[in-house]
Amino acid sequence: MIHLHLSTEDLSRIRFAISPMKEVVTSVRALSADSATRLHAPWARQLGGRLAEDDLDLLTALVRPAGYIPDFLMPSPSQRLSSFEAGLAEVAATDPAAVAGQLAHLADHRVAQRGPGGTRRTALLRDLVAAPEAALVRIVAVLERYWRAAVAPYWPRIRALLQADLTYRLEELASGGLRQLFRTLHPLVSFHDDTLRIVKYYEGHADLRHRGLLLVPCVFAWPDVIVRTADPGTPTVTYSPRGLGRLWESSAVAHDSPLAVVLGRSRAAILAQLDLPMSTTQLACQLDLAAPTLSVHLKALHGAGIVSARRDGRSVLYHRTSLGDSLLGGAPG
Repeated sequence: MIHLHLSTEDLSRIRFAISPMKEVVTSVRALSADSATRLHAPWARQLGGRLAEDDLDLLTALVRPAGYIPDFLMPSPSQRLSSFEAGLAEVAATDPAAVAGQLAHLADHRVAQRGPGGTRRTALLRDLVAAPEAALVRIVAVLERYWRAAVAPYWPRIRALLQADLTYRLEELASGGLRQLFRTLHPLVSFHDDTLRIVKYYEGHADLRHRGLLLVPCVFAWPDVIVRTADPGTPTVTYSPRGLGRLWESSAVAHDSPLAVVLGRSRAAILAQLDLPMSTTQLACQLDLAAPTLSVHLKALHGAGIVSARRDGRSVLYHRTSLGDSLLGGAPG
């Protein structure tokens, strides 16, 4: 178990963020771990032949099914929602000496190096350690290709789920304070006497030293909680978001269904997609519709009470109401 000791200043500096880079790295773990055969199996099946074998060899050597993940691969986001490009730039700016040190630690890590292929992985990691500047260039290029193939096509829906989780966590904080927030964050997490306890395979204590705490929901972190306390950067706890079980569900409505006939095909498709709160931009990516066209449809659905709308920063998020659920649930498809 890990014990994170929070001072009053640490407690006052707790914040949330969404990190595409963390999704990329943890999705590699999901591919090679048992989780790929269960929760994320629909996603893994869709990847098909999109991923180059050489890229996967490198990525699965860097990100093992369990144990240590090199810190430089998951920089702490400075904003609530950072872009993949910003995270990749931080990875690329890592000191090569830090890259070499972390990869050497990974090569010798008892838990991370379990499983077949250890000799080959270790040899690959040793080669990277021997030339860390070239290794970093190679790693950045592979991460970018992997993002485009494996995560970017699904990012609008992933982001919608993460945003919904942040909304829920802030409501928990407002209604019950920090104890309520941590009580419902994850089954492996508990909070007592200013100490955050996370169940892990090892025992450890860390004083956050007035650096605050960053909480990052991450769909591919399931079922683990990932803890990062080393400098530089803000100590980070990465956890699975609420509602993860419905991420890969499809609620498409057949074009000739009664609901599509009544609402129109586009509006029925929009309604089916809004089981998660989404912005116009996210829906446009998911449904391949122009934003102005979507706005017209959403305004009509909102006026009829079938979808709700709320502002989140600069965006407006739309979500299916209970009336919309009833309509969709009663539509054969």
